[in-house]
Order: sequence, then C-alpha cells, then structure tokens
Amino acid sequence: MNSVEYKKKKIVCTTCPLGCKINVIYVDADDIEIVETSGNRCKRGLEFVKQEISDPLRVVVTSVKVENGEIPMASVRSDKPVPLRLMSKIMDIIRKTEVEAPIKRGDIIIKNILNTGCDIIATRTVETKNYTRDKLVKGA
Repeated sequence: MNSVEYKKKKIVCTTCPLGCKINVIYVDADDIEIVETSGNRCKRGLEFVKQEISDPLRVVVTSVKVENGEIPMASVRSDKPVPLRLMSKIMDIIRKTEVEAPIKRGDIIIKNILNTGCDIIATRTVETKNYTRDKLVKGA
C-alpha cells in the first residue's frame, strides 16, 4: 500500500502588486496535485502556485560584454520568463556572449535561447566608442 506524502510550501505570488502569501499543500507524485491553498485573493494566484510548484519560471536580467562600445557592458533581459531549471545553462551562454557596438535597446542579442522560445534582448543602447565625441566634433 502506497502512502501519500503531503508537502507544504509558502509562496509569495508575484502575478500582481498585492503579493499574496499563499500557503499550499500538495502531493508530488507522477503529477503534482494541489490539495489545498489559502491566502490567494484571486484565481491568478492559484495558477501562479501551480506553475511555481511544477516548473517555476523567471525573467533573466543580466548583462553582456560589448566590444568597441562606449561602455564595456550592456544590460539585457529575457523577453519572457524561462524555466528556472535552465537558468544556469542560460547564464553560461550569456556570460560567453560578446556583442559588437553599436547596439540599440530592444535588439535581439540571442534568439530562442536553448530552444525556449525566448529571446535575450538589450535593455539599453550602447554606441560605438568615440561616437559621442565624434558627433559633437562634427556638429551632428
């Protein structure tokens, strides 16, 4: 006879600004079955808990090296959340990535990283070295 092991977890929902503190009791067998929740003030909290227990997602926020840029690094982020279980591999790829200046905010730096359907995009513009000085000298 198989005994069922119930697990408890406290999760802070980040779906909306309320930040509900949700208590969840679930069974982690072949499929995760949520037995009871409390603390969520809307249905979105329940969906968040299901996702967070089964396969948590996070937005990647970091920076990449910029060659010949007016600054050496550019901030980047994922355009949508990626599975937390892939975060280490994604960061390894981003850490090895170097881009050539100029780059514009919104440029895709890495397309479909690890086949997640997620792109890594620039969140700031980095001009080429001396672009600002050259622009001032030429009066452009």
